[in-house]
Amino acid sequence: MNDGNETLRDYNFTSAAWESLYQVVDDVRFKDQDARSIYSALRHQLKWISFGEYLCRYIYLKAGLEGAFDQIPIKEYQMIIRSSFSDNYTPASFKPTTAKLSALSKNWLTRQTVKRNVVFLLGFGLAMSAEDVNLFLTKALRESEINPKDPFEVICWYCYKNHYNFLKFNKLWEQYIQLPPALKPDALYSDHTVNVRRTAGKICDDASLMDFVSKLKSRGDQSLMSVTARECFDQLYEQARTAAAAIYNQEAGKNLYTPENITESDLERIISSAIPKDHHGNLTPGKASRLNRQFAGKRLSRQKIHEILSGDSEVTRFELITLNFFVFSQKLEELPNAKERYFSFLKSTNEILEKCWMGQMYIQNPYECFVLMCMLSDDPLGTYGDVWEMSYDPGF
Repeated sequence: MNDGNETLRDYNFTSAAWESLYQVVDDVRFKDQDARSIYSALRHQLKWISFGEYLCRYIYLKAGLEGAFDQIPIKEYQMIIRSSFSDNYTPASFKPTTAKLSALSKNWLTRQTVKRNVVFLLGFGLAMSAEDVNLFLTKALRESEINPKDPFEVICWYCYKNHYNFLKFNKLWEQYIQLPPALKPDALYSDHTVNVRRTAGKICDDASLMDFVSKLKSRGDQSLMSVTARECFDQLYEQARTAAAAIYNQEAGKNLYTPENITESDLERIISSAIPKDHHGNLTPGKASRLNRQFAGKRLSRQKIHEILSGDSEVTRFELITLNFFVFSQKLEELPNAKERYFSFLKSTNEILEKCWMGQMYIQNPYECFVLMCMLSDDPLGTYGDVWEMSYDPGF
């Protein structure tokens, strides 16, 4: 394999997605048939790239294989994984297992998604750089980068950064297990992600690593959730409530609502207004949508908002993207030009995502491409709703 510092390149996934977006929005029919055009592209052009495809592409690039990466036999990719894991002294799992690497590797290469720990194991087995691991986490799993509040992930990051193999990781992990908690509990868990990362960035040797993770061990009941992501969510949630109150006041013809009057249900009602409801008033399950494969887990519901606000659920990129989309969809007077509104939204969203260490908007993700196309329409929220409605209509 080539040098482990080579980062994961976009190859043709991203360029194909941009081509699909341009084909839709540059079509002369887009202005009058924006929702139909977007829906058609989502159904027939924009595909969800599985974790297995990302893994195949990564191995293809590092191994310098020739031909179309998706035409290489799975067995060849499996053989490369087995050889690399052996060269890097990496077992088939972080925990004892009777499963064989041949079976596990086939599973990784063919799955839609995998658990987060699989990426960290592959980081050692394929001698990845920390940058490559972060790209897998943000693009292949659509999750956040390496968590500086998680001792396990910090130790993995330290090893990737210094090109240490699994044997070194195992030694450091055993040290951590035996390590007593810091005498003076640190405020790392309640600090902003960027500050914790800055502190972690000062780790220069094994001793400073153990000092850092000992502080993470001081309180076993601390949450690993990102304080920064939660703050960004709260800010967007308040902006969304303000926009929702304005919508209600416009409908009523007078000022009856304030942001404080807006509930999780109100936001669900406005953002997901076109999604059919059952006799209990609940949104029809996502599996009934023809776009469920592309949009699974991306629908902003009142339950999800409540879980985040109560601290029971982590904020993901999709909540941040959807709330910011809703906020920008209500800026038609401030940003009447669709292209200017689009670029302003893209810049704003990327800044939010990068602040939360989630990577920029990724055009290859069908949902993210969807909201970008909607933002280029004359009525972003209306188009957003129309596409959702079409996805539940068997006639489309």
